[in-house]
Amino acid sequence: MKITTVDPISGNDVSDVAHAPFVIEGSGADALKIFFESEGNKASYLEIEVKTPETVLLDVYNSTTGEAQEM
Repeated sequence: MKITTVDPISGNDVSDVAHAPFVIEGSGADALKIFFESEGNKASYLEIEVKTPETVLLDVYNSTTGEAQEM
């Protein structure tokens, strides 16, 4: 497991990891344990919508009019 003590929301280093909130992303040797300065930052992180190439393409497809445009 990899560990990061840099809060991805604030960008600050989390010094008290014994009491800091965290999440674990993934599993096994590739898992990542992410520490946060506060529960609020953790909640903000968990609200971020994950985008995969498939969901991005689906969003683009759904936003088209179905008419071809010449470039």
